[in-house]
Amino acid sequence: MDERIIAACDGASKGNPGPAAWAWVVADGQGTPRRWEAGPLGTATNNVAELTALLELLRSTDPAVPVEVRMDSQYAMNAVTKWLPGWKRNGWKTSAGKPVANRELVTGIDELLGGRSVTFRHVPAHQVDGDPLNALADQAASEVAVSQRAVGTAHGTTDMPVPAPARSTKGGTASTGAKASRSRSGGSTIRARFAGRCHCGKPYAAKDMIAKNPDGWGHPECRTALA
Repeated sequence: MDERIIAACDGASKGNPGPAAWAWVVADGQGTPRRWEAGPLGTATNNVAELTALLELLRSTDPAVPVEVRMDSQYAMNAVTKWLPGWKRNGWKTSAGKPVANRELVTGIDELLGGRSVTFRHVPAHQVDGDPLNALADQAASEVAVSQRAVGTAHGTTDMPVPAPARSTKGGTASTGAKASRSRSGGSTIRARFAGRCHCGKPYAAKDMIAKNPDGWGHPECRTALA
């Protein structure tokens, strides 16, 4: 039995609310990805997707094995590590006296956390040299939010998701709107206004960075592969 599990989970919503999905990636104690899963949520908010991702991750891991959970969602992590005790004391009301949002998901997570060793680590999203497991979960959730089809090792998928190029905080692909930027492969990239599918067969989501290639618009790295 593994002595420790490292995992990441993430959610995506294309519109918030909009087409949404959850995803998790489980690695061994050395951080090598071993299995992953992503599932559709129909129309949901980003917060629902993030909480569902954590819920599904906890359901899929052995409660007897300590797990480190890496997340880029401050909301989901704070909900279960900081705000939950106060919500319980207040009868599932916030400090402002309002009903706790997404209570069913939060209580489900709380039940799964009982009696097991779980540590949480916040990691920044979409950063160069960011957490590789989070990047995998992020890409899986983003793709399934578009396709609305469950995928992963439990569904016979043998390959891991291929993360989209990270967005630099110093320029490059960090541009917003439809403003084009120069990519490292020498051409320009823009943010997609609508979801679509690259010539490689994999989808891209609205607001993902895309680049023009001989077969139309697609992932910037696929254009580089054609060169």
